Amino acid sequence: MAKIAFIGLGHMGGGMAPNLAKAGHEVRAFDLSEDALKRAVEHGCTAARSAAEACKDADAIVTMLPAGKHVADVYRSAVFAAAPKSAILIDCSTIDVATAKLVEEEAQADGFTMVDAPVSGGIAAAQGGTLTFMVGGSAEGFEQARPILEAMGKAVIHAGAAGSGQAAKICNNMLLGATMAATCETFVLAGKLGLDLQTFYDIASKASGQSWSMTSYCPVPGVGPETPADRGYEGGFAAALMLKDLKLAMAAAMEAGAYTPMGGEAEELYQRFVDLGGGTKDFSGIIKMIDDSWKPPEDDQG
Repeated sequence: MAKIAFIGLGHMGGGMAPNLAKAGHEVRAFDLSEDALKRAVEHGCTAARSAAEACKDADAIVTMLPAGKHVADVYRSAVFAAAPKSAILIDCSTIDVATAKLVEEEAQADGFTMVDAPVSGGIAAAQGGTLTFMVGGSAEGFEQARPILEAMGKAVIHAGAAGSGQAAKICNNMLLGATMAATCETFVLAGKLGLDLQTFYDIASKASGQSWSMTSYCPVPGVGPETPADRGYEGGFAAALMLKDLKLAMAAAMEAGAYTPMGGEAEELYQRFVDLGGGTKDFSGIIKMIDDSWKPPEDDQG
């Protein structure tokens, strides 16, 4: 089994690191939050006093950090100096493509093999070990990273060269954000036209309008499988994180010269929802902003 440094124990990393320990790996974890570090230790990890200490003699370094500036800082200030050159460097954060490419170039220049491996699946999948990893980097790096990632996920897919994992992630989430917004609009319209929403779901989920946002993550309580909508839009994928990913997608589109009007509209809608205080709610909760006359059962009781 491998010696793995895991840096970043937030909502996602806090679920991922214990799965590596459960798989039999020796996991040395670090986070600036003492509470997060304590939870990781309770689930089989060993606490490190710093990112550099976690990296010492490691076979692999996994990072799960908030943004590109944090990734660049951790690698430049700790990982490159402390990790052995034989270690595979795996960044699972969702960051901008340009920073991902730059840090991987710096890693390669310093003698390391590195991949960007952002995830899809959310907190529940992180805890359950059922994430999907989109991996950018060399074929050699992908093969080195694969057994580590497989201990935390159900699918590990090589997306292409450095930065391709991040590109795949932001494209996927731009599609998800736009599709969810359209799904919410559609259910609001269906209700205003007098359709029973369960009946409409039964029709549309078997017709050409079917989508994952409808059949697996329906934004209407009591319709379809259980989703955050049935829990007052708590848990799941926070709207603030969806907004972050949409902003990354729009920045990438501008740099690439791609015309993405639906992505831009989705970003604007989620910005409004977050500005109205919905940032911590699940991203499907945007339905409450699209039709503020519609209230979930929890609000009706309050």
